[in-house]
Amino acid sequence: MIDVLVADDQAAVRAGLVLILGAAPDVRVVGEAADGERAVELARELRPDVVLMDVRMPRLDGISATRQIAGFADVLVLTTFDLDEYVFGALRAGAAGFLLKDVDADRLVEAVRTVAAGDGIIAPQVTRRLIGAFAARPEPPDPGPAAVAELTPREREVLARLGEGLSNGEIAERLSMAETTTKTHVSRILAKLGLRSRVQAAILAQELAASGLPAASGDAAAPDAPGSGSGDLSAG
Repeated sequence: MIDVLVADDQAAVRAGLVLILGAAPDVRVVGEAADGERAVELARELRPDVVLMDVRMPRLDGISATRQIAGFADVLVLTTFDLDEYVFGALRAGAAGFLLKDVDADRLVEAVRTVAAGDGIIAPQVTRRLIGAFAARPEPPDPGPAAVAELTPREREVLARLGEGLSNGEIAERLSMAETTTKTHVSRILAKLGLRSRVQAAILAQELAASGLPAASGDAAAPDAPGSGSGDLSAG
């Protein structure tokens, strides 16, 4: 079951989202918030798998709230506006996905499932602009190779798989480890590199590979024992 927190300042919109998500057999809405501060409070209290986050909200905007939540829950930003400042701001804050409110019900539910599974998702309307902005970047962002060198061989393998766009389950299967162990590795990677989301980690891994500095170490890492690690959901 995927636990979701819905954050939107418009009661009618919240009710509609709750209705859509509640109709899915594998999704459960565990809380609602009408402003960013309440969203952060409920996310810390309820520890949902996914937070569905509006951008324009009172007391604390959705991007600022995302920045505080992204360390322990995946955030899917849902907004009426496809402004670059919202798109890039949300992703920099650690959001795992960005969709517009004109998305249909089936696609919204599928997006929640995608994010909960450890993948990222971006609205098609803004993907081309995002690709253009990424291609125009003059140099790889910090952290660079020195920071990656602090990762263990296994963590570098997981980082490289993130760069390939694999979900936690796919990484676990590829590297012969438990999925909870994969989540723990991803959490540690984000903490060591000072990143907020697996999307940021994937971008870093791709840039390192493009510059001839692969994220994965050439050293073989011993397989992790099934069930090892804390099972931390902060990167799940």
